[in-house]
Amino acid sequence: MTTTTPRTTATDPGTGTAAGTAVHVRSLVKAFADQTVLDGLDLTIASGEFVALLGASGSGKTTLLRILGALEGADAGEVLVPETRTIVFQEPRLIPSKRVLANVVVALPRTDPDRGRRALAEVGLESHARAWPATLSGGEAQRVALARALVREPELLLLDEPFAALDALTRLRMQDLVSELCRVHRPAVLLVTHDVDEAVRLADRVCVLREGRLITDETVDVPRPRDPGDPAFTALRRRLLTDLGVPPATTTPPERSA
Repeated sequence: MTTTTPRTTATDPGTGTAAGTAVHVRSLVKAFADQTVLDGLDLTIASGEFVALLGASGSGKTTLLRILGALEGADAGEVLVPETRTIVFQEPRLIPSKRVLANVVVALPRTDPDRGRRALAEVGLESHARAWPATLSGGEAQRVALARALVREPELLLLDEPFAALDALTRLRMQDLVSELCRVHRPAVLLVTHDVDEAVRLADRVCVLREGRLITDETVDVPRPRDPGDPAFTALRRRLLTDLGVPPATTTPPERSA
């Protein structure tokens, strides 16, 4: 999905971030009925920076992403985002009645098949331009969704658990693809995920959301390409799991026989 017409009131996404800053959120509040989901949240994302957001189910991760994408309104606070921003959801959300190439260029202001083909080539699906969405695998459909998001050259790319429905091997390949495409296109990125390893593998910074506020905002200093066996990777994973309320794993030694 692509958003190109931002609203500009104090509590709705608007444009006007400082040079070098893609996202500026201050004192953001959002409540549903009697439950406050975001409670005075502050967040800044630099242009070209990749930020991963972790949190338990219901912690407000997707609500924040939807506010940044102008799909939800805020109750209070300041939200400034780039004019051009795109979203990739957990489901590809392709239009079944349109072929792959038509899905990729659907949000462009004018039909530009060459631009669409270049986007498909970037995700390795140039030969699928005339395929129907129903014929694609889950990974292929998500690559089309990614091409559709990047064809507009967004300044902000919002990723809402885009790999959650994929098998483990496809998920790793998609992570590598997203990492490479973001390196080339250089949008600011906010990735919402439940996967701590995914967050550490991809992001420049990892944030943890709890009770409506960011309780962790940590730069990932692990050298790329990131190996989960790297002691620095393991140490950061452990800290993030602790912040998420997951206790360290304990191993009980086997009993010795008499």
